[in-house]
Amino acid sequence: MNRREFLATTAAAAMLSGLSAPATAQDKPFDGVQLSVLMEGHPTTDAIQKMLPEFKTLTGIDVALEVVPEQDITAKMLLELSSKSGRYDVVQNNIIYIPGFLKNGYIVPLDENLAKHTDQFDKADFVPGYFNTNVVDGKVYGLPVYGESTFVMYRKDLFEQHGLSEPKTFDDIENAAKTISDKTNKDIAGITMRGQQGIQGVYVWAAYLWGFGGSFLDDSGNSALATPEGTAALEAFTRVLNSYGPVGVANFGWEENRLLFQQGKAAITLDATVNGAYNEDPAASSVVGKIGYVPVPMKSSSPKGGSSSLAVHSLYVTADSQNQEAATLFAAWATAKEQQVKSMDTDPNSGVTSLTALNGKSFSKRYGAFKDAMIAAINQGNPQYLPTIEQANEVINNTGIAVSKALAGTASAADALKEADEANNAAIGR
Repeated sequence: MNRREFLATTAAAAMLSGLSAPATAQDKPFDGVQLSVLMEGHPTTDAIQKMLPEFKTLTGIDVALEVVPEQDITAKMLLELSSKSGRYDVVQNNIIYIPGFLKNGYIVPLDENLAKHTDQFDKADFVPGYFNTNVVDGKVYGLPVYGESTFVMYRKDLFEQHGLSEPKTFDDIENAAKTISDKTNKDIAGITMRGQQGIQGVYVWAAYLWGFGGSFLDDSGNSALATPEGTAALEAFTRVLNSYGPVGVANFGWEENRLLFQQGKAAITLDATVNGAYNEDPAASSVVGKIGYVPVPMKSSSPKGGSSSLAVHSLYVTADSQNQEAATLFAAWATAKEQQVKSMDTDPNSGVTSLTALNGKSFSKRYGAFKDAMIAAINQGNPQYLPTIEQANEVINNTGIAVSKALAGTASAADALKEADEANNAAIGR
């Protein structure tokens, strides 16, 4: 998808009518319905939580919103869905888990109920690349609540001070990290990235994996981490973090990494595009206007896929929900352009999936410093950046163990990835 395609529906979206007037009491067929919703900690979630009173006024629906960290949400969700507890009506997660959800019958198509609530649902307003990841065999199974890619962020002022050019390669990143770490006597970390075991560390290391020419799976669908490319990628990742990263980086998830960088305590980071919103937030950041944004490098001359992510997190209605139409209405409302536009006024939410929000004045005013770099990253994003297979959760967990072992020095990169391949193939073969 190129930039023209990415923005193609903007004009049409701008012409669409807004929400209908708030319903009167007699127009609220769901008045008194209670929904249980599970979402991950994220600016989008924070904004939706603030707007829940508006949803109740509009529909009469009470929403009990439970928020957990991203690294915990999949295990919690699978426990409830597999036991058919019926605890949650709506759940949120990465689109990589859709194949497993469908195989096990955990979620339901939304098309029929969306057709009943077109005042809240406008397919044409979603970024096509985000929306289409939720369509399987012509049916819509989720609505994208936020999307992102990855890019490299670096301190322009520090690079200028130490005579460094913007980092265009992995070698540039490592050399700049070493220079700044050495020149500041490690008072400023040369680089910071997520090192936490599980999806946190895997999400960032995957940029190195693909960038060095590796991939999670081979053409036959088997785990293919312990290749020369994969080994070199893990060696480079662990070397730069252990040599020039901050103390405790092996425990850094998204939040810890983001905070360190926006506090001015690191020179470089590779992370989600949503981090740009925090970097440029005067209320929370000490590095506003000091950050450069560049693409994730590509070392290999024959890559198997792009080195920047295409991450889409969506809302799904569970098969065990007793209120599937009301749940679908909530998912549509939470992802509608009106709510997405409002979200940018209350939280640093650059991960909007609405074209109206993305192309609005508010977005450009707040996030103009990295908007072009973000769009470029999304357009180049790799939809297979994380393995999109039924066993995605197990593959990510096993890979995360390998990354953590290599980072801790308890196993070589080659040995750790070999163990991960064996565990992954056992899971894939079941």
